[in-house]
Amino acid sequence: MPSSVIVPVIDVQSNNFKELWPALVLAIKTSSFIALDTELSGLGNRKSLLAESIEDRYKAICHAARSRSIISLGIACYKKLDHKPPDSYLVQVYNLTLLCSEEYIIEPQSVQFLVQHGFDFNKQYSNGIPYCKGNNKGGSDDRGVHIRALFTELLRARKPLVLHNGLIDMAFLYQSFYAHLPERLATFTADLSEMFPAGVYDTKYVTEFELRLTASYLEYAYKKCKLENSRCVTSGSPGPHIHIEFCQYVGHLSTYIDYRECLAVPTIEGQTDICQRFSAFGWCPNGTKCPLSHDTDLIILQDEKCKEDKRKKRKRRREKKGGLDIAEDCSILDGVPQNKIPNMEVDKEEAAGDQQETHEKSCSEGVPQMGTDQINQIDEGQSMKSDDEENGASEDKTDTRVSATTAKSAEGSSGEGTDVHSAEADAQTKKKADAGSHRAGFDAYMTGYIFAYSCTLDKKEEAGVGGIDRESEQSWLPTCINRIYLSGKAAPLNVVKSTFSKSSKAHIQKMEMVWREKI
Repeated sequence: MPSSVIVPVIDVQSNNFKELWPALVLAIKTSSFIALDTELSGLGNRKSLLAESIEDRYKAICHAARSRSIISLGIACYKKLDHKPPDSYLVQVYNLTLLCSEEYIIEPQSVQFLVQHGFDFNKQYSNGIPYCKGNNKGGSDDRGVHIRALFTELLRARKPLVLHNGLIDMAFLYQSFYAHLPERLATFTADLSEMFPAGVYDTKYVTEFELRLTASYLEYAYKKCKLENSRCVTSGSPGPHIHIEFCQYVGHLSTYIDYRECLAVPTIEGQTDICQRFSAFGWCPNGTKCPLSHDTDLIILQDEKCKEDKRKKRKRRREKKGGLDIAEDCSILDGVPQNKIPNMEVDKEEAAGDQQETHEKSCSEGVPQMGTDQINQIDEGQSMKSDDEENGASEDKTDTRVSATTAKSAEGSSGEGTDVHSAEADAQTKKKADAGSHRAGFDAYMTGYIFAYSCTLDKKEEAGVGGIDRESEQSWLPTCINRIYLSGKAAPLNVVKSTFSKSSKAHIQKMEMVWREKI
């Protein structure tokens, strides 16, 4: 098992935005897919965001996006490397600090959470990259060095876009950097389907409906995928697994790097003081004051132990029955999130037992079984999310050296440079590494990692039924494309343009500018 490793996150502000612009645009253009994450100044009424009607939810999201702002944008560009082992990626991670130039609401609880996790509001107000929301208010969206032009470059790249619990993120991105949000949800999804022709992927949906992990908040899903990938590498098992490479920044450019560290996975022996609320939802009302452990690595190991104990219990039950009805006793609920059990056709007796266990656990914690879970899922993916309290990093990392004298070398096709990295620079990198702060850039990296890992599993399944061809490899996750997770719903939101919806006028004008042709 690898020791703790470090992910370099490039901190982009108004004072270095122009300098880093060429490397950032090149990273976007040469990437295989792009993962995004946002930190927001607030979300508004949580109950409205969880309305039964999806159209009502959308209206609440629109109100939040128009009255609040994005304060930080994370961009992780994953570039698949040729002439390397399969599923090798060069990853460039950027954290952009933003400052809306218009009036906007900032919620005290959002500020409190972000400050507790290392966000520097003084830095934001002194060096945040300015932007205006809604339709363009002066200047061209496709020229100059500004955030709206960067979003235009993202559209022109035509790369798959990956988010985690991404509906609110997409609405804020649209309102902040593109145009005024349309009034109807169908119009919004029609616009998105044309803005991102390579598809939108939601790793929250992937985690719950494809990977079927015990929990699906971002940090849990990332560390679970990272652990499984590491086991695959160390065991030498055949089949694809992820290899991650990073550029290593030296000289002047190194002053812009914020290093994120993930500690080695601990052992579970003698440690049982886990906060069950945080374990289930990635959120705890006591926050940092909670006396119980919020260690996601420990939570994952305990979940695996519980799963193994249940497997052994079912095995003993089958043996006691004399091996009869084995097919009925083999539960398809292994690893399935408990809140998905009512939506699946399973053995009623076994499902009822698992639901009763979940209900008793929920009641013993004093948590309403449905409402709080859903609210936490909304908070988890946005400004109030707690799934980043402990940041991680990838295993299988290969340092790639980059010269500070040229921005382009940060995105060379091979990811390699010519600078010699000294022991002193290694020590400085280790010293600057931080394992406990909250950053949109690192969240974007974790989101992209989950997606990349899920693609390897999809390839393994395809290989088991007749091999992998070049075309299927480039389709990424065909069962998850354009499906956005909806809290409390058994079906996702489909990002499509239906025969009953039209694109918005503002979008049509923007697309003519982006593609230089009518759509």
